[in-house]
Order: sequence, then C-alpha cells, then structure tokens
Amino acid sequence: MIDKNYEPQAVEGRIYDAWQKAGAFKAGAGAKPGAKPFSIVIPPPNVTGNLHVGHALNNTIQDILTRFNRMRGSDVLWQPGTDHAGIATQMIVERQLAERQQNRRDMGREKFIERVWEWKGESGGAIINQLKRLGASADWGRERFTLGEHGEADDQMVRAVTKVFVDLYNKGLIYRDKRLVNWHPGLETAISDLEVENIEVNGHMWHLRYPLADGVTFEFPLVDEDGKPAGTETRNYIVVATTRPETMLGDTGVAVHPDDERYKSLIGKEVVLPLVGRRIPIVGDTYADPALGSGAVKITPAHDFNDFEVGQRNSLPAINIFTTRAVINGSAPEAYRGLSREDARKKVLTDLESQGILDHVEDKKIMVPFDEKSKLVVIEPYLTDQWWVKADVLAKPALEAVRDGRTKFVPQQYENTYFAWLENIRPWCISRQLWWGHQIPAWYGRKISNDPNWATEPFQLHTVVASTESEAVKAFEEYYGQKVTLVANPPSAYRRTDPSRSDAFRDSAVEIWRDPDVLDTWFSSALWPFSTMGWPDETPELKRYYPTDTVVTGFDIIFFWVARMMMMGIEFMGDVPFSTVYMHALVRDEKGAKMSKTKGNVIDPLGLIDTYGADATRFTFAAMAAQGRDLKLSLQRVEGYRNFVTKLWNAARFLEVNNCMRVAGFDPATVQHQVNRWIAGATARAVGAVTQGILDYKFNEAANAAYDFVWGIFCDWYVELAKPILTGDDPAAAAETRATAAWALDQILKMLHPFMPFVTEELWAETGKVGPAREKLLVLTDWPDLGALDDAEADAELGWLIELISGIRSVKQEMNVPPSARLALQVVGAAPSTAERIARQMGALTRVGRLETVTGVQAVPPNSAQIILGEATYALPLAGVIDLDAEKSRLGKEVGKLDSEIAVIDKKLGNEQFVSKAPEEVIEEQRSRRAEAVDRRERISQALARLN
Repeated sequence: MIDKNYEPQAVEGRIYDAWQKAGAFKAGAGAKPGAKPFSIVIPPPNVTGNLHVGHALNNTIQDILTRFNRMRGSDVLWQPGTDHAGIATQMIVERQLAERQQNRRDMGREKFIERVWEWKGESGGAIINQLKRLGASADWGRERFTLGEHGEADDQMVRAVTKVFVDLYNKGLIYRDKRLVNWHPGLETAISDLEVENIEVNGHMWHLRYPLADGVTFEFPLVDEDGKPAGTETRNYIVVATTRPETMLGDTGVAVHPDDERYKSLIGKEVVLPLVGRRIPIVGDTYADPALGSGAVKITPAHDFNDFEVGQRNSLPAINIFTTRAVINGSAPEAYRGLSREDARKKVLTDLESQGILDHVEDKKIMVPFDEKSKLVVIEPYLTDQWWVKADVLAKPALEAVRDGRTKFVPQQYENTYFAWLENIRPWCISRQLWWGHQIPAWYGRKISNDPNWATEPFQLHTVVASTESEAVKAFEEYYGQKVTLVANPPSAYRRTDPSRSDAFRDSAVEIWRDPDVLDTWFSSALWPFSTMGWPDETPELKRYYPTDTVVTGFDIIFFWVARMMMMGIEFMGDVPFSTVYMHALVRDEKGAKMSKTKGNVIDPLGLIDTYGADATRFTFAAMAAQGRDLKLSLQRVEGYRNFVTKLWNAARFLEVNNCMRVAGFDPATVQHQVNRWIAGATARAVGAVTQGILDYKFNEAANAAYDFVWGIFCDWYVELAKPILTGDDPAAAAETRATAAWALDQILKMLHPFMPFVTEELWAETGKVGPAREKLLVLTDWPDLGALDDAEADAELGWLIELISGIRSVKQEMNVPPSARLALQVVGAAPSTAERIARQMGALTRVGRLETVTGVQAVPPNSAQIILGEATYALPLAGVIDLDAEKSRLGKEVGKLDSEIAVIDKKLGNEQFVSKAPEEVIEEQRSRRAEAVDRRERISQALARLN
C-alpha cells in the first residue's frame, strides 16, 4: 500500500543506495546491444567546495542528460571528479597551521604536502556527497582527481600533465619569460584573471609635475572655462596623472600621443623623475589619449599591464620596486625601502607636495583589482619570471573547430564570447608560486660559459625539461660531463676550483635543482576530457568515449576552461573534446539580483533539499532553465514544485485505491472508450514534447511540458473524468480505464524520471508490487517510445468538454458563486453533433461541472452568464443564486482599481529618471506587476461583460 504522504528524507538515501548497489550508474549500464556511446565529463568542482546554486543547476542539467540517454539505451558514461584547487586548498591548510602557530616554510615542502593530503582525506571532497544528495548519477567508481593519487609521479593523471608540458615545451609552445602577471602579495604567487575581481571604489587622481631635463621649456596652450583658446604658458615641466603615486618610483618613461600638437616638440626629450633623480624619456605612443587628463601618461612597465606594452614598444626598461609581499624593495631610493604600498603612498605624496611637484588632486571613481575570494587583498601587476604557453598558436585550430561546426554552443550567442577571447588571446601564464599542485617538470643548473671570467658573470641558468627526475639528471650529466647532485633549493652562486676548465665546479658533483613552482590548476583541468579516461595510456574508455558529447558549464569559464579544453583536446587527441557546449545562465534571487553573502540573499541548495526534497529542487532548476535567461529563484517556486511531487504521489494512490493495476500485454492503441483514447494520445504527445525539449537543450520546455501534462491533463482532467467510469455500471469500460490509467502512470514515471528521480523510482517500485513483475529499476528502464496514438475524434470531443467545464468553473469563480452550488446549464443553438456530444458526456458534465441539469432552450434566459463555444451558447442563469446588481458593482469597482494600479505603474515606467536609476530587479518587478494587473483586468472585464 502506498503511504499516505511522500517523505523525501525517508526515501532519497535508500533509493540512492539501491541505485549504487545495482551498478546503475556504471558506464554502459542499461545500454542496448550495439548502442552508441554518450559521454559527459563533470566540470570538476574544487575539492574545497560546497554545493551552491550554480553547482545544483549545472549538475541537475547534466543528470537529466545522463538519465535520459541511459534510458534511451545509449552506452552512457558520466565521468566525475574534483579539482585540487591549488590556491584555495593551500590557503585552508595554511590557516589550520596558523591556528597552531605553525607555517609551511618551517615544515618544509614534503611534510606540508603530506599535511594537505591528510586534509583531503579527512575533509576534502564533501561536495561529492552533496552531489549524491542531489541525485547525480555519475559513475562514481571512476571518480578522478586532477592531482592523481597522492601526486605520485607514476600516477596516470600526473603522467598526463607532465607529458603535455614536456611535449609543448619541446614544440616551443611552452617557454619561460619575465612578464607582468596578476600577483597576490598575501599568497606570494601569480594568479589567474578569474581570481581577480575589479571593484569600483572612491579614489583620487593625482596630477604631478615632472620637470623637463636640460632646461627644456615649451609653450603649453591654455583654454578658458568655455574651452576656448586663452593664450599659452611657458612650462619647464609636463603634467602626468596617476591613481597610484607610489609606483612613480619605478617610472621609466612618459608617453604622449605622437599627434598631440601640445607635446610633439617634447618627444625624444627627457624628464627628471621626482624623488628619484633618474632621467627618463618622453616617447610618442598612441596609448596616450589627448582627451584624457593632461594627455601625458607616466609609464611604469613593471607595475601596469598597459604600461608594460608601451615599454615593450618603446624599449623602456622595467624596474620592479616591490618585493613579493608588495613592500618597497632596493630598486627605490633608500627613504622608501621597506614601506608597504600604503605607507609608501603616504610618504611619496608628502614628499611630492613639499617639493612643489603635486599640481592638483581630483576625486575619482576607480577600478581596483582585488582578490576575488576575500575581496580584501589588492592584486598587484608584478614583473616576474614565469612559465607561459603560446596560446595564440593553440587557439587557431580551436577557433576553426567551432567555425566549421565540429563543436557548437547552445545558446549559439556564446560563440561570440568564445571567438572574442580566442581571437585576442595572450600568452597564458601557467606557473604558480605554490606547493600544492603539479610541480613543474623543469630542472636548473648554472649555464656553462666559455668566457674565462664566467664565474663572475650574472647567474645564468641551463634548463632541462624532462618527464622524470632520472631523465633530467642524465641530461645534466651529459651537459656537464660529470655527476650532478640534486638539491632542494638553488645555490646562490658557483665558484670554480680550476680556472683552466669551464666545466669544473667547487664540489665533485654539480648541484642542480627542480623548479619549485606548480602549474596553474586550469592547466590540468584543460586535459580533463581525456586524462580522466586514462590518457596518455591507450585505454578502452578513451577509445570508446572520447570525444565526449556535451559539456555543461557557465558562461564565466568559457575562456578559462572550455577554450583550454578545446585547445588541448585538438592538440593531443587530434579531435575536439566535445561536440556541444551547453551554457547555462546565472541563478539570481527572486528579484533578479545576483546572490551574495553581503546582500544576505544566498539560497543554499542543500537547505532546499532538506526542506522540499531533491526532486522539487531539481525540477525547479529544470523548469526555469530557459536558454540565455538568468534564473530568478524563489522559495515559492520550489514549494510549488514540491506540491507537484505531492500531486503525482496522490494520483498514484488514487489509482491504487481504485485497483488501477498494470495489465500484461496492454496496448494503448486498442482502447475503445473515448476518454482512454484521448489520454493515450495526450500521453504520447507529452512524451514527444519532453523528448524534443531535452534533445534541443530546452530543459524548461521539457520540464514544463511534463508538468502541464501530469498536473493539468492527467491529474486534473483524466482522473476526474475517469471517476464516473470507475464507479459506473459498465465493467468492461471500468477495466479498460484501470489498465489505461496504470499504463499512463508508467509513462509519466518514465518521462519525469530524469527530472525527479527519487519519487518516480519509489512509485515505480510501489506500483510494481501488483501486476506483472518489474524487470528493472526505473533508472535502467527504457525511455517510452509511443509512436502515434493520436485520435482526432477523441481529442476534439474531450477538448470541447474540458473547455466547457473550464468555462463553467471560471464563471462560478468570477461571480462568487459558492463552489458547492449546482447550476442549471441551458444550451442555445447547438448543432446535432454538439447535442450528441452533450448526450455522450452528460455524466462527466453534471459530475465534474457540478451541474444540476443540462437542457436545450430557444433563447438565452435573462440574468445569465454566457459561455460561447463553437456554434452554441451555454447560459448559466444566476438570478436567485447571487445578487446580480451587487456583483456588477463589485466587478466594476475591481476594474477601476486595476485601471488605477496600471496607470501608476505606467507613470513610473514612463519616467526616464526612474528607469535610468532604479535597479534592474526593481524595474522588472514593476513590469511583472503590470502584466499581472492587465491579465486580471481582462478576466474581470470578461466576467462583467457576461453579466451585462
């Protein structure tokens, strides 16, 4: 017996365990003989992460695709795993150490990494269990980790990353260079653009007078308040503007536009850098905008990305004035050394003002790069030696693959974002100054020189990139012609013992060391579609499931992950890593605002699962996942879909109470009773709509098609229309209806399973306790393929019946007729065919429409509400049932009230000042309120018209 109430918390864990014990999620489970593969790789969540609404949406969509294709008999692999999350993981463990007054440098690299592995074993990967609570049906036995097993060199995932690095290096596509990077002074490492958030803050623009060298002067044109010429002024300085005055200590030039008449004569001249005394050139460069500020720009190549490019074009040196912790270093004058950025700014401004260098200051909104996670640390453009990938070379075939259709984006508009990134791609910085991650497979020793004074030359490196340590040692021994010793840290200098030999060193063995840096996390995740399947080994899984079919991800990592997977997949596998990229939108709060802890509007999906169940949570995401539109998530929507789960449960209980059990060999194409022919056709159409919606990645259309059919057609109409048959005196009709209802419920459970797996699997088991034995769990059951079951005659007649009863119900609701009141329906002008319909459906009309009688009359009685349907008019006399005058007055007042409400909203939306200043979510709320008011006004007006 099906329980009275469905309790998700009592069911979901048990059902999930049953799926796993049955091996239902394993690659190939449920596949038909000769089935085509369908594979999908999970965007690996950070091992440090917890499930948030973005994860919940993303993985719901992936699970829908996985369950759908599995039920269709495909050979399905949903490949799961997690990302080692270099920075985030290292930060967590370092914070734990700090609480015990410990730090990683005192521990040493080896012990610290062991501590991180311990943390991963104890606390890491919690998000995997959270995904299981959501119902994710990934092949968990194949779960992978981007860092492999304990980072062992012979681990397949480590070998994959190492091979890619070595191969790209040998092709000249990976190189080491000194360039600007985003630098995190707190963590002392380079970080990716994705880990930087530009935040607008209240700042200042300081205008500084840089004195011209060698007594040079020029005539600077003046303008009055109206912008008209007002003569000239002889100046022996040029004004530059900056939002970061402390960086002037590293200036190596001043740029002006080559066509700027004010400064043309100064190009090639020099200024004396204030506070420093260094002479720096004035260069002509189009980066300087004559319309901005003074038109002259100070150039600090080591501390600004644009300045770095200007410096490259004009051969300006780059002087780094900061340490790795953003403290002023020895390249600056002694007075500023050892000061933090903030303290250096204060002292620089004080000194500039005292020397008369500060021209003026203006308040200005400025964008400042912050650490994306903490929002507290200002990220520093920093000049340092790093490893880089020639991404422009790898990007070309990745661009072509989308242009020629081998990989498509859904929605297609995101192709433009992809093209914009790759067509303007810059070198990719892949090294990080961390300990947790794939250590770069590069080793260094001192470069040999034939110069007899080589021992006093600047320290130059000889680099060996190799797959293993032993390969690197062998290469160095061949280079030096003698044994080498591997040391943990680079020695500060080398001295020769025999000046006559350029390859003789202080000790019997030459010291070499491994690069201490690790690879950017995105480097290893770029290999995810093929490394997770066993590459570089030629595994059966790789041959079977690569390339994958679909990747589901968010638009914010098109470049960081999608594009890089495309580049690496084509380079190393010779084929695109996936044929479709489905881009889901952002989940916002119910008013359309972006969720943030600061606003306090974050919705926890685990809380939703606890409160409403996984099925309602999943169905909410699916029903709102319209292509290209952000989701506005409200608790009311989730609650509404919990009611949907309850509706389905109660329908199954109704069928059970009425002995609606499955019949072996039942064929819906052979049913005779009209209501059964109608529901068979409606079921087939619903299955078709759901199928097409999923195939088209229109998950909202698929979910809503299922919802409309199950709630609106099956539960509301078929069940109601079946009741008089089930309790009637025609045994054959009742038996057919019981079999049809049970068959339709089976199809419903199948079509809903990808969206609501738990309740459907539970009902599959419960309804399988009677009738023919179930052969499989629902998760492994075939997707319904119903073909054409349409019956035009049944569809037309039942459509007419539903529209008529709906009209009767609307009249009652609009006119405040008590629901229990049974009215007399009088029909005017009915054709013979309509009269026959009325006769056939008399039982359903009187029972479901709650009518006392249905009769034909010559004219519409006075004081009747009218429903016009086809050629006939259906009148409901209301005299004596309600106070007609009072009802007309009430409806008229309601129309007037709605007119006023619409007018107020129109005035707001017509106010340009309101529209320009109000947040988008406020404007959207007003538009939504207006639409609701207009719809209600239309319905009330129709009701009033019926009475008048």
